[in-house]
Amino acid sequence: MDIKNYITTKAKSAKLASRTLATCSTNIKNKALLNMAQALMSNVESILSANKKDIENAKKDGRNAAFIDRLSLDANRIKSMADGLIEVAALPDPIGEGIKTWKTEDELNICKIRVPLGTIGIIYEARPNVTVDAAALCIKSGNSVILKGGSDAINSNLEIYNTIYKAAVSSGLPEGCIEFLDNTDREVVNLLMKLNDYVDVLIPRGGASLIKSVVMNSTVPVIETGVGNCHVYVDSDGDTKMAEDIVVNAKTQRPAVCNAMETLLVHKDIAEKLLPHLGETLKNLGVEIRGCSEAQKFIPAITPATEEDYETEFLDLILAVKVVDSLDDAMDHIYKYSSKHSEAIITNNYVNSQRFLNEVDAAAVYVNASTRFTDGSKFGFGAEIGISTQKLHARGPMGLNELTTIKYVVYGNGQIRK
Repeated sequence: MDIKNYITTKAKSAKLASRTLATCSTNIKNKALLNMAQALMSNVESILSANKKDIENAKKDGRNAAFIDRLSLDANRIKSMADGLIEVAALPDPIGEGIKTWKTEDELNICKIRVPLGTIGIIYEARPNVTVDAAALCIKSGNSVILKGGSDAINSNLEIYNTIYKAAVSSGLPEGCIEFLDNTDREVVNLLMKLNDYVDVLIPRGGASLIKSVVMNSTVPVIETGVGNCHVYVDSDGDTKMAEDIVVNAKTQRPAVCNAMETLLVHKDIAEKLLPHLGETLKNLGVEIRGCSEAQKFIPAITPATEEDYETEFLDLILAVKVVDSLDDAMDHIYKYSSKHSEAIITNNYVNSQRFLNEVDAAAVYVNASTRFTDGSKFGFGAEIGISTQKLHARGPMGLNELTTIKYVVYGNGQIRK
């Protein structure tokens, strides 16, 4: 196979489709999304059969439990994907929305409106749900999409793609509206990152190495997403019961996702009250704890933490713990190690909570809540294309509005500039 011709043909198809999608009516887009949801639910057995092959291959390759969890589908997860399509269909269409209108001194009437980005490339790893989420949000926001999933999920992704693509085109969307790159050669990604003539933006979703590779090597503009070295800080005025509930949720509910907590920071004045019972609870839930010398005093037989532990997004049942002297020490630690994804403080001290909110630089900052809520669905966006940890062009969970840019529509009456 001529890989360059393969990827260029797919990209040209998507680019051509983007012209039609940009002006597709809301009714046609919504009809496509609802039909895609119905198609998923009608094809559950085939999708699960394909997913089983991927899981078997992952186990043969020695993948860990957290990786296999990200890869795995069941009937409930497929239903969640279908529900996401329905939720996106119900959301307001951002395209054509008038953001602001005004008249200039030259009597020009100017309207600032939302328009699609164009063609969006999504590069992702072992998360088959991304195939549906990305397609849903791109279609509703009038963008075509090129999907490049990881080789570990190739069977699942291909079955899902074939299911939703047929439904989308039969509903009136243009051919090429969703393109899927089924060639697993790494050269495909290298070429995709250079297709500036056809691709308007790339969004990588996955581990740190994938995201770094795309950011460093792409000539197509990139929105950086995903890496979540997230912290929970328990202040001296924190409620220990609340703290334990939040920490357990943030670490163990789904440890393999980017909004899971990786490091627990505890004020020295509350460490003795909090850590012994919390440590026992976490260990009973299978969490490996790596702590500083002070934390080791309160949690028996934990592994000493290293510098690397505080830098690491574990995506697993592993937790770094550090006892700090003050709120300032906690914020200094977060400043040094945070990936600017999600950070939380547990406190009943209003002044400290406001300092944390104002001074911690992250896409999402919480007071007395789990970092696990940083999610497009939980934020009310329907699905999400990813969670941006950069400041341009979008930040945090990226829903429909974040997949648009703006256009200035200008009405005149024969004016010329003097």
